[in-house]
Amino acid sequence: QVQLVESGGGLVQPGGSLRLSCAASGSLDIIAAMGWYRQAPGKQRELVARIGSGETTNYADFVKGRFTIFGDNAKNTLYLQMNALQTDDTAVYYCNADFGVVPRVDAWGQGTQVTVSS
Repeated sequence: QVQLVESGGGLVQPGGSLRLSCAASGSLDIIAAMGWYRQAPGKQRELVARIGSGETTNYADFVKGRFTIFGDNAKNTLYLQMNALQTDDTAVYYCNADFGVVPRVDAWGQGTQVTVSS
C-alpha cells in the first residue's frame, strides 16, 4: 500500500505563490507516476500536473507556465510550486499515485485547501 499526505495549502492573494508537498510512504516501488489533481466546489476533479518515468511532466493548459511539478526522491516527496495564482485556482488539491496497471488503480491523499482571494 501507499500512503500520501499533502501539506502546504492556505490562503494567498491573487498573484501570490504557494508550494504544496506530498509525502509518500509504503510500497513506493509500485508507483508508475504521480500527479496533482484539484477539485473546486461544484466541479469535477481535474488533472493539474503529472510526472512519470524519466521525470517526464505533463501540465493542464490552465497552469502551464505558472505551476511546476517536481519530486525529491531522497525525501519521498512530491511538490507542486504554484506561482501567479488566480482566483480560479481555488480548490482542494489532491496528490495522486498511479500504479500503472489496467484497470487503473490509484492512491489519493486527503487533500489540501488552496484559496486565492484578496
